[in-house]
Amino acid sequence: MKLLIIEDEIELLISINNYLVRENYICELAENFRKAEEKLTIHEYDAVLLDITLPDGSGLELLKTIKKFQLKAGVIIISAKNSLDDKINGLDLGADDYMTKPFQLSELNSRVKAVLRRRHFNGTNIITFRELSINTDGKSVTVHGNELTLTPKEYDLLLYFMINKNRVLTKEVIAEHLWADNIEMADNFDFIYTHLNNLRNKINRAGGTNYIKTIYGMGYKFSEP
Repeated sequence: MKLLIIEDEIELLISINNYLVRENYICELAENFRKAEEKLTIHEYDAVLLDITLPDGSGLELLKTIKKFQLKAGVIIISAKNSLDDKINGLDLGADDYMTKPFQLSELNSRVKAVLRRRHFNGTNIITFRELSINTDGKSVTVHGNELTLTPKEYDLLLYFMINKNRVLTKEVIAEHLWADNIEMADNFDFIYTHLNNLRNKINRAGGTNYIKTIYGMGYKFSEP
């Protein structure tokens, strides 16, 4: 799952990023209003962690941008302000949750999981498609009840396909989702084929069906055979 963390306190920004990356989230960072607005209008995110007080603008204004361009993204406001008015304004504008600094990173992680469950998985942490099942809390995948051993990238690739079932995903979109800000370091998209081929082989060896189809000249689609 891909997150955008908007926070002007650099030390806190890095701490949140490091913790969530260890939890296998793909994170992009923005330390000010300008950078955050640019990312929100270009890229797609599953959730946004939003600081209200930024040096060059209001996080509440960014929340309006999120609701315009990030229709699927859940929003958790993180702010030093403990004002009831700020909390009400944020929730009225469409935020899913609100946390006041300081907070425990483990609690933030739990809040992120809860927002993702509500937004993408109908309130559950289990996603099932025929013989395939993903536990988003345990970050595990089973085929016919037998657990697969996947790399973090293979897991995230399968999850991304399953929550975008029947949608054609281009190589560019997949690459950006898997590698976030680091995508500029890639010379080509061959790594996508490598991860995809490994994922297909592991599912096939476990007795599963290949639901990830190549749409020539366009990309890939997860769908019924």
